[in-house]
Formats: sequence, structure tokens, C-alpha cells
Amino acid sequence: MRTTRRGFVGSASAATALLAAGVAYGQKGKYDDGASDTEIKIGNTNPYSGPASSYGIIGKSIDAYWRMVNDQGGINGRKVRFISLDDGYSPPKTVEVVRQLVEQEKVLCLFNTLGTAPNTAIQKYANLKKVPHLFLATGASKWGKPKEFPWTMGWQPDYHTEGVIFAKHLLANVKDPKIAVLMQNDDYGKDYYEGFREGLGKDVGKIVKHVTYEVTDPTVDSQIIQLKDSGANAFFNITTPKFAAQAIRKAAEIGWKPAHYLNNVSASVAVVMKPAGFENGQDIITAQYLKDPTDKQWDDSDDMKAWRAWMVKYNTSASLGDAFAVFGYAVAATMHKTLEQCGNDLTRANVMKQAASLKKLVVPMLLPGITVNTSPTDFYPIQSIRLQRFKGETWQLFGDVMSNEST
Repeated sequence: MRTTRRGFVGSASAATALLAAGVAYGQKGKYDDGASDTEIKIGNTNPYSGPASSYGIIGKSIDAYWRMVNDQGGINGRKVRFISLDDGYSPPKTVEVVRQLVEQEKVLCLFNTLGTAPNTAIQKYANLKKVPHLFLATGASKWGKPKEFPWTMGWQPDYHTEGVIFAKHLLANVKDPKIAVLMQNDDYGKDYYEGFREGLGKDVGKIVKHVTYEVTDPTVDSQIIQLKDSGANAFFNITTPKFAAQAIRKAAEIGWKPAHYLNNVSASVAVVMKPAGFENGQDIITAQYLKDPTDKQWDDSDDMKAWRAWMVKYNTSASLGDAFAVFGYAVAATMHKTLEQCGNDLTRANVMKQAASLKKLVVPMLLPGITVNTSPTDFYPIQSIRLQRFKGETWQLFGDVMSNEST
């Protein structure tokens, strides 16, 4: 049979159309890079080394979560391949490894990349490449701007809102406050500080001392001495875990006992409070949206029981008191639901569409009354917190759930 060129072109076009529709060669669905009938590739960066290496347990916990999912049959029949690379909390290194994930590993999406400065360094690249940059491990408020960055979405409550809430509580509960602030000198620290100043409003002048540190500094001992010498009776501690533990320990060592507010990112009992010395952390206040594994009131809850069983089977290198292992589990569960909702349309556009379509999603280990909510115009998945105070060897929640869903 003789085939004309026109006939051949027509046949090729028809075959291409069938492939695009996902019905040729027995395909199950529509795919972009990183997805197939059998696999979903997810890219991640984490500081397994360097000054923020205590966060490495988050990446290890997420990996453990996906191993559990794969043992249970995967997501819609597809196994998850989680590729997590060490960036040392260094933005230039983050850029390097993210390019590797996108251009060499060809992941479907980036998920829970950690740190405000590292994510700032890759945000424009991810959006230019139209790669979903999802559920970031940083609460910077800039991750919720879908008009400017439609491929980037945060997860946890934003730092700005948390700072506002701390300021309002401080003003209502500390008599004649003289406020000292210790801040990591980067976008993460500035986001918290700006929210805190906004919350103080006309009382912003009550800040009597504001000092910063670099993530490369060996200690913050000298900063804590400066803050005590200012005569402050209230302290907002904007630090990552290593420096949070140092600050708590040094304040106790020099006999400084202000009303102490600690940012949520350093609220881990295992990684911060225990190394700082439980006796040194009494009455510190922080914000929380996840169940703390050291809080016995959750011992009989189904999700805590499931989390502990998972820890024993899949995440044995982590402590059962580590809040970062709770974080990794909960954020991975959110990503799991998002990919599940994608069905057989595993295109990057649909991944973003589903991430922006989460309504009152109950995620394991979130505090009661707190759910995940997103929309095409709302890229802040969690906007509710409760305050908690450190007592004995654990945190004790107090007050009601405070929300900012109108953000």
C-alpha cells in the first residue's frame, strides 16, 4: 500500500493527539516531567549539614513518610521517589541543588524546601520554570502571593501574623514592658520583627534594644548580655534552634528572667528545650498549630497513636519527643492528599490547581480546630495557632485558637 506524505502526516498527527490524550500505549493519564504510570518524583532540599542541621530531621521524616506510603501501595498506584539533597542552609548551594533536581532529576515538583533565605534564592527560578514550589518549610509571609508567584505556596502559619499575636499578648500581660529583641539577620528574622512591630502599634517605642546575629556566628552569648544590660523585662527571641537553645541557656546563666516569647520554629522540646535545660525554659511562651508529642493530653488520640507507630517502624533515628518529626509527617500528609486529588492528571499545572483547592482539610497532628484551607487567591494553608507555655518538661496550651483566615 502506497502512503502519501499528506496521509503520513495525518496519521502522525492522530497518533500525537492520542498520546496527548493519554490513551495510547496503555497510559493511565497525563504527565509532565517527574510522573509516569508507575512513579512520582518529588524534589526537596534540607540542611543536613551546617548551622541549621537540626532541621535535617524534617527531611528524614518526610522520607520515612513516603516509605510508608509506598509500602501501602503508593498514590493512585504510583510509588513516590523522594529525592532530598543537602544545601547546608546556604542559598547559593540551594540554587545549585534545585537546578539539579529540576534539570537533571526532572522532578514533578519541589516540596518543603527549607529556610526563608534558601527559598528566596530559588523562588523566581521555580516560577520561571513553572515547577510547583509547594508547602515550604518557612513561614515567611511572601510565600502567599499567587499573583506575583503562582507556583509558590507556603504551609505553616506565617511569621508576620505570629509576631503580631506575640506583641498583643505581651502588651496585655507585661506591666510597663521594656522589650528586647534578638533576631537572625535575614528575611526570616525581619518578617517576624516587622509583624511584632506592627502588633505593638503605638507602643513600638517600648522596644529598648534590638540586636541581630548571623547564622554563621558560633554563639549569641554576647547578644544576650547586651539585651540584659538594656534593662529589658520582656524578650522576643527570633532564632533558629541552635541559637534558641544558646539564648535560653545564656539568659539563665546570667540571671536574666524577662517575659520570654520564642518563635514557633524553635519550639521543639527535643531539639531546643532539652539542650537548653528544662529548668532554664520555664514559662517561655510560644505559638503552636501542631500536637506536641511530649504533651500527654494527646496520648489517646488516634493520630498520635498512628504517628508513634510510624515512628517506631519507619523513623527510628528520630526522637519520640521531636516536634520536627511531627512537622515532617503532617506536611507530607498534606502533599499526599494534594497528589491523591490529582488522580491521573499529574501535570504540574494540575498539581498547583489541587494544592489551591484544599477545603477544611483535617491533617494528622494538627491541633483540634485547625484545618488546611487554600484557594486560587489564598496561598496560606494554615492561618490558625494557639499559644502555649513551657512547664516542667513540656508545653501547655492555653487560650483559644486564634485565626487570621482573612489574610
